Amino acid sequence: MTVERRTAQHVPHKPAGSSHRSSRSRTTRLALAAAVATALAAGFAATTANGATEIRNTPYPASSAASPVRADEAADGYASVDALGQDGTYGGRGGETVTVRTLADLEKYATATQPYVIVVAAAIAMDPKGKEIKVASDKTIIGSGTSGHIVGGGFFLGQGVHNVIIRNLTIRDSYAGTWNDKDHDWDAIQMDGAHHVWIDHNDLRNMADGLIDSRKDTTYLTVSWNRLQHDNKAFGIGWTENTTADITIHHNWFHETEQRNPSTDNVAHAHLYNNYLQDDPGTDITTSYGNYARGNTNMVLENSYFDGLNNPVTRDSTATLVQRGSIFRGTSGRNESGGGTSFDPRASYPYTLDSAADVPALVKAGAGPRSTIAAAAATAAAATTLTVAEDGSGQYRTVQAAVDAVPAGNTARTVIAIAPGTYRELVKIPSAKQNVTLQGTGPSRKSTVIVYDNASGTQKPDGSGTYGTGGSATVAAEGDGFQARNLTIANDFDEAAHQDMSGLQAVALRTAADKVFLDSIITEGDQDTLLLDTAAKDKLGRVYMTDSYVVGNVDFIFGRASAVIDASVITLKKRWNGSSAGYVTAPSTAADRKGFLINNSTVNGDVSAASFYLGRPWHAGGDATLDPMTTFRDTTLSAAIRPAPWTDMSGFSWKDDRFAEYRNDGPGAGTASGDRPQLSDSGAAGQEIADWLGGWTPSAS
Repeated sequence: MTVERRTAQHVPHKPAGSSHRSSRSRTTRLALAAAVATALAAGFAATTANGATEIRNTPYPASSAASPVRADEAADGYASVDALGQDGTYGGRGGETVTVRTLADLEKYATATQPYVIVVAAAIAMDPKGKEIKVASDKTIIGSGTSGHIVGGGFFLGQGVHNVIIRNLTIRDSYAGTWNDKDHDWDAIQMDGAHHVWIDHNDLRNMADGLIDSRKDTTYLTVSWNRLQHDNKAFGIGWTENTTADITIHHNWFHETEQRNPSTDNVAHAHLYNNYLQDDPGTDITTSYGNYARGNTNMVLENSYFDGLNNPVTRDSTATLVQRGSIFRGTSGRNESGGGTSFDPRASYPYTLDSAADVPALVKAGAGPRSTIAAAAATAAAATTLTVAEDGSGQYRTVQAAVDAVPAGNTARTVIAIAPGTYRELVKIPSAKQNVTLQGTGPSRKSTVIVYDNASGTQKPDGSGTYGTGGSATVAAEGDGFQARNLTIANDFDEAAHQDMSGLQAVALRTAADKVFLDSIITEGDQDTLLLDTAAKDKLGRVYMTDSYVVGNVDFIFGRASAVIDASVITLKKRWNGSSAGYVTAPSTAADRKGFLINNSTVNGDVSAASFYLGRPWHAGGDATLDPMTTFRDTTLSAAIRPAPWTDMSGFSWKDDRFAEYRNDGPGAGTASGDRPQLSDSGAAGQEIADWLGGWTPSAS
């Protein structure tokens, strides 16, 4: 593709943020596939080597066809923040996956020194009653569907224990007959001085003491999508004179719990949002208070829903409490805010707020154990796994060697687990090798990097010519069912050093297959970073990318695939000479296919204002029968986007093809005009994720 060079005035980079999407967009996501849960992009912001803002995914309640909640996910909120020597919270990811059905096995693996993903597949009774298993660091304890129950006891995380995920479990029934029990300290989950803990999608109820006790400076904690119900003391935080803890609490359902909903004492940063607190009238349980900011707590409370509570929001005179956007229905007593200016949670991590009016339905439908969570763990355990480590500790030292070991014509999935490190090599998965997953095993998608520096004009070593654009790819995936997750794929070709070369296009990742799932990855390059193609013009090539990053400057998302980029960050990059100008997409869609759908994402980057187009039509080879298509919808656009965001290419007018927007926001968004077509609501109804995927439900392995 021809590179056009333009310059524009530099403006400061606008960091990635999150904004609430409208109810139509969310409702559509919920309707796509009620059987699986989705992950929306949110989490701690970190920066890649060339400026991509990294996000970690947030479990969403009910489903998108495309992002099932998995046993290997990392946390959002404060649990995602890198601190205290810990890079976010990812539990036992990278360790062995074991399935347990007995107390002996659960305790054996939960207390072990090495990392484990522990799938609880039965109701396990604690013996003696009230027993709390002392969980060690680097563990994921996750219920298999809805069958994982801990009965009569719970878990204890002691001083210094870190990187623990407790998900998708029902923990219940240590109740000893006394409602305000002072004699039995039998909690569902107790933490004393732990850090980096994610408690997610659990059902906690009917315990002798607390459902969750976060004590003694426990910090970098996220509690999300749980049901806390039928208990005297729901969620206590504090037991310390220090004010150091950072805690995120979102999308939880506090139902028929009398006190500690939560009680938050001496917390440096307490961020509570989109929680549903419900007290049913006429029952034996009457809530004494809801959210309570105690001691020196700094609390931000957003878009929650309080239904029938006494004293829904209270604070001590020494606490700081900023409250905004919540709804109070049938409440009475204290409802307080004020007390100074609190912190901005987005300084630590981006997040997406749901409307408070939608919270009861969303949380009731989505909180607690889900039937699909941990299914991927069982699938991964059954799949063939090949290990790669550059230091020789794996089965193979290179990724390509592991690919070569996959038998041609394979039907079962093969997971190539790649240890942290930088792998400077070319990787090709041929069409005969299907269902191959490249998966980084490190704590971050930045930990495992596959990189090379071929360009279109690079001479092949055998002297047979140049690679061409498609042949320049660092990773080329031609086998159907290809998946990549938790890694970086880059092309670091140095344009400045090769200005005498013809053909500066340099692809990081090329896919030419159907049912491609790109999950939690980074793709980095300059021109032509991500080639999403099909095996042939008449072949279908569906691609779903989520919770990922694409970095580039010229036509850097291009090809003829029917591709969705969802809940991701597209980072615009300056050119080799420091100038700002470029094009995000260059679709070459066949006339009867869907092209590119950029959905619920963010476009940003440290480039000049009004210097980038959203796209232009690539009629590959001058093929006039093509009908290129790109839609940006429900996406935040930075000021770098031109007011007229589409442009012509190689003599073909964008107005003759399919380019549109719908409900975008941010400084780069604009209103409908002849230069900026916007979809109507009815038109947008036919441009949803499900329309692209055509009955395929991406499933993690």
